[in-house]
Order: sequence, then structure tokens, then C-alpha cells
Amino acid sequence: MYAYVIMPSHIHAILQAPTLADITTDFKAHTARAILKQIEANPSESRKEWLMHMFKYYAKYEAQNKDYQFWQKTNHPTELTNPEMFQQKVDYIHSYPVVAGLVTDAEYWRYSSACIDGYLKVDEA
Repeated sequence: MYAYVIMPSHIHAILQAPTLADITTDFKAHTARAILKQIEANPSESRKEWLMHMFKYYAKYEAQNKDYQFWQKTNHPTELTNPEMFQQKVDYIHSYPVVAGLVTDAEYWRYSSACIDGYLKVDEA
């Protein structure tokens, strides 16, 4: 993972992998299970019943999901073919929280590789 930003309704990331589809599938499966478990276990989550109802409702439209559907089935990979394009995409995803009005500077969004004190660290190789 080279860069990422986690927004309230979606995620952007720059990843390198032999098969991006496998990583995306594994990531979505793991995070969906973990997040659903957290929602169900949190007695303070006031939206628990509504959230679980919605996840169950949308699962009935997808053959792969027997109980709950957390993630949409879509993703939009783009091959980054040169250093300029790579940097443009890093700048673009880091600007998302600023454009959305969540912070005044990209470095303040803790769910981003732009933040020095963020929750996830990205190794610079």
C-alpha cells in the first residue's frame, strides 16, 4: 500500500499486488466481518438494528452473501503508468477529506496516509 484515505462512505488506496482482485476480495471479506462484529457487540451503537437490517436486506440480492452485505460489489482500479500519474493520484486521494469539508488540511485527517499521526502506517520503500 502506497497511499490511502478512508472516508465515511468509501475508501481510496494505491496498492501494488500480483492480483489486485484477490487482495480486494480478502480485504472486503475481512473488514466486513470485523466491522459487523463490532456493530453487533457495541451496546452504545444506537443504529445497530437499522444497520443490521439494511445489511441483511441488501444481502438477499447477492448470491455470495448469505447473511449480510457490507461492501458494494464494485471497485474502480486504475493502472498508474508513470511517476507523474502516481503523484497526481496520491494528491487526489489525500485531498478528499479537504474537499469534503472534513478538515482544513489533508494532514489532519487521521484516516489517511497524509497524516503523520494517522491510524495506519505506510512503509516507504
